Amino acid sequence: MSTPSIYVIHENTPWTEALVCELERLGVPYELWFLDEGVLDLSEQPPHGVFYSRMSASSHTRDHRFAAEYTGCVLRWLEAHGREVLNGSHALALEISKVAQYEALSLSGIRTPRTVAAVGQASVAKAAALFEGPFITKHNRGGKGLGVRKFDDTSSLHAYLEGPDYEAPIDGVTLVQAYIDSPQRFITRCEFVGGEFVYAVRVDTAGGFELCPADVCLPPGAMCPAEDAQSPQFTIVEGFSSPLIGQYEAFLRANRIDIAGIEFIEDRDATAFTYDVNTNTNYNAQAEAQAGCNAMAVIAQHLAGRLEAQLASRVPLRAAS
Repeated sequence: MSTPSIYVIHENTPWTEALVCELERLGVPYELWFLDEGVLDLSEQPPHGVFYSRMSASSHTRDHRFAAEYTGCVLRWLEAHGREVLNGSHALALEISKVAQYEALSLSGIRTPRTVAAVGQASVAKAAALFEGPFITKHNRGGKGLGVRKFDDTSSLHAYLEGPDYEAPIDGVTLVQAYIDSPQRFITRCEFVGGEFVYAVRVDTAGGFELCPADVCLPPGAMCPAEDAQSPQFTIVEGFSSPLIGQYEAFLRANRIDIAGIEFIEDRDATAFTYDVNTNTNYNAQAEAQAGCNAMAVIAQHLAGRLEAQLASRVPLRAAS
């Protein structure tokens, strides 16, 4: 029987580098499972250990069209054999469907923006007609701000749907969502590890809807200090407190999600609307350096702790008589 290890399931190497650094710092055994495509023999037994899925909803944008589907098969296989899986098949189902996210959030009593799902460009236009005032579109299988656009009226939407800039969603489902008019140009993202709150980061939205915090996601030149000393896009909020934290932790427990970032925005009445659950969370190195924290180190320690607990509970094999 092989010694249990930590297995990190992913499809984007740059997003794993910070975690690998922390795992190596701890000196714990680990393997990376790059699940773009492959062969899964269901008659075989999976190895023992702790499995952590970092599969992303945006994997298809990196030419890994069926990475999420293949990962879903692997996660089901691991779970069927009783392996410990963090962010397992249920978490992946929420990661790749915002409709599933919103329904799960609503079941936990968490307010989400009014949302209408539509399949087909004509249906998107019909869905938009149900809204008064500005609205946004987004892809059901999102990440990286896929398909997120703001429209002030249906005529501008029609021009987009019929124009060269139209982005078809990979799963065919477009969401039309009420635009939340916030007095501040930022959203707040709460980070959780082991189902517990780690910190909140404020994200400036003035530059658009691409809000991935990882350095590799930033456009060229974004890491260079600006001559006019502009405010950073990501800022960790010191002493953040909100009733949402307890609601989010209960939501994560109910949906078997171990590690995630959850985003919300407040309208002009300070009413919070939760609009995204990211189970493949990344962190901004510059913001963390300024705040003196390291969430990837917290993840590595959490994984190491789960592995240590597994090793401690193993029954020693009896020597042959």
